[in-house]
Amino acid sequence: MKTKIPYHKTQIPIEVPDENFVCSLVSNAENFKINGTEQEIVERAMDNPIGSKSLEELVQGKQRMVIISSDHTRPVPSRVTMPIILRRIRKANPDIKITILIATGFHRPTTEQELIDRYGAEIVAKENIVVHRSHDDEMADLGTLPSGGKLLLNKVAIDTDLLIAEGFIEAHFFAGFSGGRKAVLPGIASATTVMANHCSEFIASPFARTGVLENNPIHRDMLYAAAQAKLAFILNVVINAKKEVIAAFAGDSEEAHVKGCEFVLNMSQVKRNPTDIVITTNGGYPLDQNIYQSVKGMTAAEANCKEGGVIIMVAGLSDGHGGESFCKMVTEAPSPQKLLEEFSHIPHNETRPDQWEAQILCRILNKYKIIMVTDMCDEQLIRGMHMEHAKTFDEALKRAFEIKGRNATVSLIPNGVSVIVR
Repeated sequence: MKTKIPYHKTQIPIEVPDENFVCSLVSNAENFKINGTEQEIVERAMDNPIGSKSLEELVQGKQRMVIISSDHTRPVPSRVTMPIILRRIRKANPDIKITILIATGFHRPTTEQELIDRYGAEIVAKENIVVHRSHDDEMADLGTLPSGGKLLLNKVAIDTDLLIAEGFIEAHFFAGFSGGRKAVLPGIASATTVMANHCSEFIASPFARTGVLENNPIHRDMLYAAAQAKLAFILNVVINAKKEVIAAFAGDSEEAHVKGCEFVLNMSQVKRNPTDIVITTNGGYPLDQNIYQSVKGMTAAEANCKEGGVIIMVAGLSDGHGGESFCKMVTEAPSPQKLLEEFSHIPHNETRPDQWEAQILCRILNKYKIIMVTDMCDEQLIRGMHMEHAKTFDEALKRAFEIKGRNATVSLIPNGVSVIVR
């Protein structure tokens, strides 16, 4: 079996003996036939809102509104979507005052250059754009989440006549799917609220998994937050590997999101076929820049790996660990099991920054051996985080066969963030 898989900004060739190779798990997104241009797809969705009045009807008689928009960490094609949203709003209500609120969640603030890269210079120059800061901004107290945590949201979003959001939908490794309600929590929530929602108990739930919404406690909190914030309308798109819009869903913040999630599930779901060794990636740059983000691709491999198996994670890691607190927690732990036990005793309101990512990595490490393939990252950093290191894929596969034996079965997930393994 010979093929090429994503690595940083290129692709690397790999070979696996035919007698060991079982299957390749691939999303159908790349074969999806697009009907129209990106703009036409978005316009059609806006013309046919799901479970809601049209955006044009919703803005009638309103004086102020807020559009929640994704930050620099998300590949939302806002250069396509935002001009359409703004044009439709102003055609229906020319005098309405619009604020674009950047949903940074727990991330660092988006820079002006990143705003220009996302929207274009004209929108950045003309529109009122506010960047959410989860630690610093004034928050509105909306009571308590179903989980018991405080619901504190950016006052800009609450003190308005109409709240809408734009975003995109993809599988998410503990919220089930991105998009929809995630614009509010974690998007414009206080750090206190994000921590409560990302607590160890919820991350440990068997329902807090890729592609799962039903009984997912993290999703339940997010839905509640969006309802309390009165999120009235969303425009969510689905994109392919080239970051092009292939589908769009507009309308009610819950109903339209559910339809979009169903589309992504049907397109991305692949049948589980467990093997001793699973090869996976994060789809190359930019998602394979660090260990923190690479955990996402590992969860796809986790779902297809036999217990006690080996996960070969191919990632550039040009940016190292990707999170100081994440790295420190894992490195200082005597073992993944010990850290998991420690996390299980931390109350909801005492969740640490990046604890959730460390918890998921340790969950995987507790059952599987991970071999990181990269020639761009410090070997000692990787080994310090309880993983093995290989400079080349061949070196990693050789080591995997040493661990599992020459007759070990092998599967490949060329892009671990694009599939839902069931």
